Amino acid sequence: MAHVMGVSLAGEETLGRTPGVHEVHLTEKKVILNHEVAEEEDNTTEWFLDTGATNHMTGSRSAFADLDTGVVGTVKFGDGSVVDIRGRGTVLFQCKNGDHRSLEAVYFIPKLCKNIISIGRLDARGYDAHIYHGVCTLRDPDGLLLAKVKRSPSFLYILKLNMARPICLAANGTETAWRWHARFGHLNFQALRRLAQAEMVRGLPVIDHVDQLCDGCLAGKQRRVPFPDKARFRAQDALELVHGDLCGPIAPATPGGRKYFLLLVDDMSRFMWIRLLSGKHEAAAAIKQFKAGVEMESGRKLRALRTDRGGEFTSVEFTEFCADRGVSRQLTAPYSPQQNGVVERRNLTVVAAARSMLKAAGMPAQFWGEAVMAAVYLWNRSPTKSLDGVTPYEAWHGRRPSVEHLKVFGCVGYVKTVKPNLRKLDDRGTRMVFIGYEQGSKAYRMYDPVSRRVYVSRDVVFDEAAMWPWRDPEVTQTGGEEDFTVEFFSTPLGGNRVPDVVVEHGGARETETAPSPLATPDAAPVWSPVTSSSPAGVEFCTPPSDASIESDGAPPRFRTVNNVLATTTPVLDFDYNDECLIAEQEPFSFKEAEKEQCWMKAMEEEMSSIEGNNTWFLCDLPSDHRAIGLKWVYKIKRSAEGEILKYKARLVAKGYVQQQGIDYEEVFAPVARMETVRLLVALAAHEGWQIHHMDVKSAFLNGELEEDVYVVQPPGFVVEHKENKVLKLKKALYGLKQAPRAWYAKLDSTLANLDFVRSATENAVYTRGEGNARLVVGVYVDDLIITGALGTEIAKFKEQMRSMFSMSNLGLLSYYLGMEVKQTEEGITMSQAGYAGRILEKAGMQGCNPCQVPMDARLKLKKGVEDCIDATQFRSIIGSLRYLVNTRPDLSYSVGYVSRYMENPGAEHWAAMKHILRYVAGSLNIGLKFRKGEEKFPRLVGYSDSDMAGDVDDRKSTTGVLFKLGENLITWQSQKQKIVALSSCEAEYIAATTAACQGIWLARLLGELQMKKPCCTMLKVDNKSAINLCKNPVLHDRSKHIDTRYHFIRERVERKEVEVEYTSSAEQLADILIKPLGKVRFLELRGKLGLSPV
Repeated sequence: MAHVMGVSLAGEETLGRTPGVHEVHLTEKKVILNHEVAEEEDNTTEWFLDTGATNHMTGSRSAFADLDTGVVGTVKFGDGSVVDIRGRGTVLFQCKNGDHRSLEAVYFIPKLCKNIISIGRLDARGYDAHIYHGVCTLRDPDGLLLAKVKRSPSFLYILKLNMARPICLAANGTETAWRWHARFGHLNFQALRRLAQAEMVRGLPVIDHVDQLCDGCLAGKQRRVPFPDKARFRAQDALELVHGDLCGPIAPATPGGRKYFLLLVDDMSRFMWIRLLSGKHEAAAAIKQFKAGVEMESGRKLRALRTDRGGEFTSVEFTEFCADRGVSRQLTAPYSPQQNGVVERRNLTVVAAARSMLKAAGMPAQFWGEAVMAAVYLWNRSPTKSLDGVTPYEAWHGRRPSVEHLKVFGCVGYVKTVKPNLRKLDDRGTRMVFIGYEQGSKAYRMYDPVSRRVYVSRDVVFDEAAMWPWRDPEVTQTGGEEDFTVEFFSTPLGGNRVPDVVVEHGGARETETAPSPLATPDAAPVWSPVTSSSPAGVEFCTPPSDASIESDGAPPRFRTVNNVLATTTPVLDFDYNDECLIAEQEPFSFKEAEKEQCWMKAMEEEMSSIEGNNTWFLCDLPSDHRAIGLKWVYKIKRSAEGEILKYKARLVAKGYVQQQGIDYEEVFAPVARMETVRLLVALAAHEGWQIHHMDVKSAFLNGELEEDVYVVQPPGFVVEHKENKVLKLKKALYGLKQAPRAWYAKLDSTLANLDFVRSATENAVYTRGEGNARLVVGVYVDDLIITGALGTEIAKFKEQMRSMFSMSNLGLLSYYLGMEVKQTEEGITMSQAGYAGRILEKAGMQGCNPCQVPMDARLKLKKGVEDCIDATQFRSIIGSLRYLVNTRPDLSYSVGYVSRYMENPGAEHWAAMKHILRYVAGSLNIGLKFRKGEEKFPRLVGYSDSDMAGDVDDRKSTTGVLFKLGENLITWQSQKQKIVALSSCEAEYIAATTAACQGIWLARLLGELQMKKPCCTMLKVDNKSAINLCKNPVLHDRSKHIDTRYHFIRERVERKEVEVEYTSSAEQLADILIKPLGKVRFLELRGKLGLSPV
């Protein structure tokens, strides 16, 4: 009988062969090599049925439909001769009705002149061979007749076969049958026929086609299977029993680091759910989310969960979770994955389908995540022997699925271009690749290999006969061939199963077994472990063998890790940010972070920074104090384009347990206002100065504490043998209530020692020097912006700061507080295009139809609506839009107006907000420009305006104020007045008072920066009655009731700190801040404010 004489992995020193070659040595004691006729022509039609041979063998190279030439070795025949083995593969032949059948594991022996089929091998696979009255009858495992062979005069049984070749799907893809075969993930034609004839789905035509194989099926579905046993239990209700299993690790990992997928199968309906995971530790959380979702969807409770005994399923936390919610845990016995055969088989079926789809489309291996998701989507809509006349989808949802929308995975599609401002001759469609179906939406997932991004769209025109040229170097950047492999976690087999052939590939053992004569249908088989000579750390696949005969999945099989999935060509370095399943994620706990090297490195850097700063020392905890806890917070810092800059780990104190008066006193620390930042930028642009940016590393760690504060030792960095000690802080930590104030005090004293003077008007602004040597520094927590006339002074200051703190020199200011800054010789621009794009993504408005104004003219909203919407999401988007106003004064009124209805928003408020988002989508590249001026001291000019009783609910008016330094806009505001004005004069007067307050503050700050006395602020108003009221102390019927505080402007006009001047309504720039305008007027004022494409 055939057995292994010696097995090894090519590439080892004992063989000296190239990696990927497997060597086997066989013995055929009952087969004799005929040397005399060894040079005859290849005869592929005649195959000898041999009960003495233990392997299928042929000497004809042309007989193979698929041949793995990496399998080499020798075979020793009964006459003692030894010949070489040159490969092992699959022979494909065609039946009289046109069906394709395959003969697998056939050895290629060039010196063998005959073709031999081993009856023993067929018997092991479940085939029936019966000889009676000179006729040998062959039947397949389902009992279907394959062949009748008459005995020849030489008393041999010679089977004459019609050799076949796999159908080229690319050449036959236009035929209806083959098209649906590809759409259903290479589902066999018999199953397609069942789907259509039983009307299990809607939209599928009747498929009348012989059961043939395409090239993708041959590459993706080769397997060796034992005959399955019948399952003894079947759930009767949904969620009565759910099978779960983890598949992986899969190589190569997705760009987002996904290496596993979790498959969950409902026993009653056979419906499947899949989740892609980056590590085993995410499995428990995924099951919790699955439980919540399916229980809400079905209205039933999950009663039992069957998994193996992997650590991800047996943790104490997960076990308690299941126990608290009444979920029964069914764990397979050790070394017995057969007890969870339903999901084990489905794992193999999903992987095989995904591999076939990838191979047929020629797609790179990194798309395995999309392929398995699509495979599960299709198998839920495919027939199964476990269900009678229905699909898993119908068994779970109670309705037949529609399949009219199915398309061939990997085909080319043309996605409608929806970007704004298309020109007449621009393309209306973009050529992309179809990679699956968007969950929760009636839309397709399309991948653009040029931009390397994923798009979700329903407006797609498909060319299912065309595939993307992945291997064309002029079209796609590809690397070398890379294996797409899966490592299945289970155990070696032994006991009553008698192995007859064992082949090892680099330590991964592959075993073919014969049914045990001792096993009975009523008794579970008994297994005992078998020792393996495989190297440590190698895990291999052992699928179940007692599979249900009613299963719709592939029967169990044994395969090596290396040949589970075939070789494909990867795409290198592409952006996959739109793929929610394979995105970069920040860990939530130390246990998650410690498994990733990048986060461990970030934590070590943080600890080095803390210890190098002499932040704490180890001591015993006094009896009258308590230690504050510490935790790690993780953040991925990205650029304006969304690229990862660094992984940041921050050690944070749990300051929420501190008590005022005991653990801290004062907590306030000033930061620069956004108006101040824009003023500094405008001044620098006017003078032609450069603005530099510095960042203080771990800024709060530099603040010196006045109170006694004790903290526990940080997670993961506890000093050995001193676990009971605590840390006393000498300097502040992030999270402490007093940390910001302590850092500001430290920075303030440091800048004072460097001869800086703190501004009396803005405590976050410091100045030093005179004339060209003057230096201005703006502080926002740990970010410093520095500007001045001389680059040498800026460089000197940077060196001084580096000598005192650990600083990051970020060079010229380019990205600050979410704002993108560009500095050129003509001036400086500020925009928030990246932030605006993220708002649209958050609101699900990417690709929406843009508009040219943020709000319809004469739009009036009111409170008290009945059709309420999700207030949380509404408030979240409005909050994001309000931060966008920092560089977009054109949005100030519209965003402020809809903000009034956050308490109880309705459908009309939501529609108004979406209108704003459409305007944002059409003006993403709009930014604020600060131009270089010629005047030595630019003048501060303000505009104030007001509508009259514009709010329909309380009849209050809206104030609009803006100020320009020379030609550069620096501040603006649009807000509802706090009292009801009785006339337009009163409303304008109140607005002018608000503008005067802002103007006086700006004039004082500007005077400090320019080292001169504050100038008189020019304020332009378009209401002459309000101007007269500002200049003259007149009290008459229309003004005598005005609150005293609003007469502040009259006093400032008398002191000549404010000069009020009339401007016509046509020149009133603040008009854009008080009401919605028509398109022409809006665009005119937007341009005058300095907003333009950047």
